Amino acid sequence: MSKPEPNFHYRLMALGYKFRDFFLPRMNILKEVGIEPGFHILDYGCGPGSYIAPLSELVGESGKIYALDIHPLAIQMVQEIAARKGLRNIETIHSDCATGLENGAIDVVLLYDTYHDLADPDGVLEELHRVLKPDSVLSFSDHHMKKDEILAQITKNNLFALPREGKSTYTFSKV
Repeated sequence: MSKPEPNFHYRLMALGYKFRDFFLPRMNILKEVGIEPGFHILDYGCGPGSYIAPLSELVGESGKIYALDIHPLAIQMVQEIAARKGLRNIETIHSDCATGLENGAIDVVLLYDTYHDLADPDGVLEELHRVLKPDSVLSFSDHHMKKDEILAQITKNNLFALPREGKSTYTFSKV
């Protein structure tokens, strides 16, 4: 991702997300993805943690959520959510590309409203492809991009194909 925003701007954005999440619950979006108990999820560009609690509910105690972001405040906010709600299946990763995860360790990657701001989008897609299991999915949404742009960017290196388009997300399969 590009350089992190100043802390004041980040906190203001996080406050805006709280209002958004109240009126448009994140669980409604996650229902499109097909997440099941026991899944291992990577929330790439997790921001202030809007998806963390609903993800934890979906994957259950046997699942795991990795929340990755470049901004230290994002990591701190996710850790605070996990502590406040007693979520023990959350691990944070402070990074702008590398996940540090093993090959084929992830069932679903969420890449929401982050792609447009990545410093090395091809490198990120390669990393996501590496950590995804063979029959896993990349759930993608970026309101800064048009559909044709999204399809061209995500499929250009033949790492992902688009088998399904939902109301809020694009579901790419690993090629």
